[in-house]
Amino acid sequence: MSPLAVYVHWPFCKSKCPYCDFNSHVRERIDEARWRRALLAELAWWAEQTEGATVTSVFFGGGTPSLMAPETVAAILESVGRHWRHASDCEVTLEANPTSVEAARFAALRQAGVGRVSLGVQALDDAALKFLGRGHSAAEARTALDLARATFPRFSFDLIYARPGQTVASWERELAAALALAGDHLSLYQLTIEPGTAFAMSFARGDFALPDGDAAGALYEATQAVLESVGLPAYEISNHARPGQECRHNLAYWRGQDYLGVGPGAHGRLTSGPARFATRQRKAPETWLASVESVGHGTEDMVRLAPEERRSELAMMGLRLAEGVPRDRFFAATGLGFEDAFGARLAPLLEGGFLELDERALRATPAGRQCLNAVLGRLLA
Repeated sequence: MSPLAVYVHWPFCKSKCPYCDFNSHVRERIDEARWRRALLAELAWWAEQTEGATVTSVFFGGGTPSLMAPETVAAILESVGRHWRHASDCEVTLEANPTSVEAARFAALRQAGVGRVSLGVQALDDAALKFLGRGHSAAEARTALDLARATFPRFSFDLIYARPGQTVASWERELAAALALAGDHLSLYQLTIEPGTAFAMSFARGDFALPDGDAAGALYEATQAVLESVGLPAYEISNHARPGQECRHNLAYWRGQDYLGVGPGAHGRLTSGPARFATRQRKAPETWLASVESVGHGTEDMVRLAPEERRSELAMMGLRLAEGVPRDRFFAATGLGFEDAFGARLAPLLEGGFLELDERALRATPAGRQCLNAVLGRLLA
């Protein structure tokens, strides 16, 4: 049976973080019963299109899915279990904010079937949390992490670095504090200014400055060194885990496996015979909801990927991983070797020490991972 990862998007937040460019929205009131029915209807519709698949993971993302009622989470997981076969080690992850209100739901979410929670801590300093527009304090974050450890078999949390004024020394102190709270997985993201966000406007006005390229590079290198030294190596650009504790759902994306996107703006990739399809749900929450209630799903696009698009996706996603892109996987998906797929663009990146190629895989080197966007720009030009 073909493996399938299922992503469920809950698009609502209490407030919009100034750095966030995700499909998240603030609404004064939400008819959750109506939204639950719509999500269940779209799951049922996709089940007919993916008959015979085996679900290996379910991921509740957002938005802030910890704002969902645990009864909604339970209903969705019951629906997934009814429509598809389940892998014996199926991973169920839910993203959560570490506010006291949401942490109070942890026991009910565990009872609903969530086995792994990913907490958006973002910083362990109150001034930094205020700058990032977060709705929790550092003390609340620590309390939520203790509760997550006691409630769920697996948990992870996110931090954002390369913040204004941050030095290597201050970041290393924050990492030490984080490691005292961490389990077997950490996600560490460099702050970037995304178009259309509140930070984009304030940054353009000169309200704050970010560390320059050299300083950001030093912060990245310090991150790798500290996490490697405690047995949490980077298995992906921004994600660190002890061996065997990687997020299996996200590995499905990065390895080019099939995944299904349910909910407003959710994306998917599905294979049918030799064809690979990209799916996209309607982005605006109310538009998606109206579509599901009208025709049973909110799919806006389902497009067959051209061979060159498939090659590019495998490289773009797979080179984020420390394991790289295996030769056999790339050949099975494209019918080509790396040399034929990327031609003369590959050799200079190998010679420059940004990529490495052996009999097993194509990988980004440590130097290549630090400037991966530029490397991919050259490789896929």
